[in-house]
Amino acid sequence: MTVTVFSHPACAQHNLGADHPEAPARLHAIFDQILSSGLEYVLQHKDSTAASDAQLALAHDAAYVADVIAKQPTQGLVWLDDDTAIMNKSVTAARYAAGAAINAVDLVMQGRDQQAFCAIRPPGHHAERAQAMGFCLFNNIAVAAAYAMQNYGLQRIVIVDFDVHHGNGTEHIFKDDARVLFCSSFEHPFYPFTEPGSSKNMLKMPLTGGSDGSLFRQLAEQQWLPAIEAFSPQLIFISAGFDAHYEDEMAHLRWRESDYQWIAAALKELASRHCEGRIVACLEGGYALSALGRSVVAMLKAWL
Repeated sequence: MTVTVFSHPACAQHNLGADHPEAPARLHAIFDQILSSGLEYVLQHKDSTAASDAQLALAHDAAYVADVIAKQPTQGLVWLDDDTAIMNKSVTAARYAAGAAINAVDLVMQGRDQQAFCAIRPPGHHAERAQAMGFCLFNNIAVAAAYAMQNYGLQRIVIVDFDVHHGNGTEHIFKDDARVLFCSSFEHPFYPFTEPGSSKNMLKMPLTGGSDGSLFRQLAEQQWLPAIEAFSPQLIFISAGFDAHYEDEMAHLRWRESDYQWIAAALKELASRHCEGRIVACLEGGYALSALGRSVVAMLKAWL
């Protein structure tokens, strides 16, 4: 088996203007780096299918889904919050993004591959049950996790979020669901200014601005890896944000590609022991284009 990459051309058509950091160029940078690294020929590439309203409503209020769809303009931008806008291609892009995560669940649960990466946008982990936030319309990881529990009867799902921003939307959706163990590292204090304290199934790892990947590795070994081992997951999801990289000027952590490769390898080892290697990762943040592409390749190499 290899690693399967899901994406769709529609994900590059969500375009909020030349000055917006969450830009189509992010996907181009990833695929350019995959090609130049030589991984193009050892990965499987698949186009995603679009998520339905009912599938989006597995993690979101149906009324919220309908409202986002209704607000999509025919021209110009409509702002859903201070940071999050939509244009005439945004809902279609978001459907294919969430659909990729669902497709990846089917792939790994049916044994057609072990690891899948969804190169998708818009991202998802800030989107709450009925609120768009932080460039996110629908919570791709949450939709896919809810789909996995509904369609495959899973009772133990781990979601690891190493984006530089806390996945507040994922926490909001699953904070009372004992079937989900959510592990989130993030710069603190920083957007979305979440409370840093953990709860039984929400393991938060706040990191001080300026810290490098060695602190992350140390804390992950102490906190995350033993908790995931004890939880014995049936499927591991990754909210894969790459904006903790030292080249990313939108935040203040100092990670390198090797840190993403390290956590990807550690999670693969856990997945191999507990869930037949099954991992589904979805792109979240990462806005320094070269660093983004190199970091994605580092993660994929850990799996290959």
